[in-house]
Amino acid sequence: MPTITYREAIRQALRIELKENPELILLGEDIGAYGGSYSVTKGFLEEFGAERVVDTPIVESSLIGLSIGAAMAGMRPVVELMTINFALKAIDQIINNAAKIRFMFGGQFSAPLVIRAVSGWGQLGPTHSQSFENYFAYAPGLMVVMPSSPNDAKGLLLTAMRGKDPVLFIEHALLYSTQGDVPEGKEGIPLGLSDIKRRGKDVSIVAYSRMVLLALQAAQQLSKDGIEVEVVDLRCLRPMDLGLAVSSLKKTGRALVLSEDWPSCSIASEVAARLQNEAFDYLDAPIGLLVSKDVPVAYARNLEAATLPNVSDIVGAVRALLS
Repeated sequence: MPTITYREAIRQALRIELKENPELILLGEDIGAYGGSYSVTKGFLEEFGAERVVDTPIVESSLIGLSIGAAMAGMRPVVELMTINFALKAIDQIINNAAKIRFMFGGQFSAPLVIRAVSGWGQLGPTHSQSFENYFAYAPGLMVVMPSSPNDAKGLLLTAMRGKDPVLFIEHALLYSTQGDVPEGKEGIPLGLSDIKRRGKDVSIVAYSRMVLLALQAAQQLSKDGIEVEVVDLRCLRPMDLGLAVSSLKKTGRALVLSEDWPSCSIASEVAARLQNEAFDYLDAPIGLLVSKDVPVAYARNLEAATLPNVSDIVGAVRALLS
């Protein structure tokens, strides 16, 4: 099984569908000649032509609007937003149009488009380092996917591009260079199913996106002291599958929920509340919550690092649960 980067896994999925589905088109700012802000579509313009790989003006609301119309007319648009922060410019189109069309037309119409957006940080400043997945996971009718590994990125994106509903596919900026084993072929991974990334018996960590990798690093450190952590990757935030997380919590009796969003009204808060409701009688300690500090993300590297959860924070939170 080949070992490839997260970036290449997404490129493979896009290339497969561009070759398989003549109705699929890519749209976005600088995705053609420039190859995308994170080089995901580099070379695609030469390979597939300007009618399939379309550079658009810097107007996110118009970009999403025309993609919704194209999807309703039978095309399969895959839109790239430079950053999820810019999705705020098109939130009305995403929430009030794309997510509502199937419901408002009684299933006669749908808008099967995929919106790829980059989340995360890396000295990008307070207006470009935000995590808005909770904004969009709140809305019925829209699927929200945040894969943590190259294998999941390829498989989930393939499924997203073949579905009947709009999907917000969020890629963490710091995951693009990470590597993992990815099977060759065209097989997708079903949306809405979580996954266990590491087995353990003492504490359950529930996370998604980049936090899964940090959880695995923390688990490796803790195992040296005989503490075995189970890591559950949500993968999809809507629909959200907590079946594996609940089963894991019932086994370990302790859970830590990780995310990079802010504490108030966060995905982590939602997960913790549901776990409490589903497995209260099995708890040996209150459910732990580890998220970003409740402040804008600073540009200065040291302040940025102090804002976000790290491996040491996770190790300390797990030890606190066990104490």
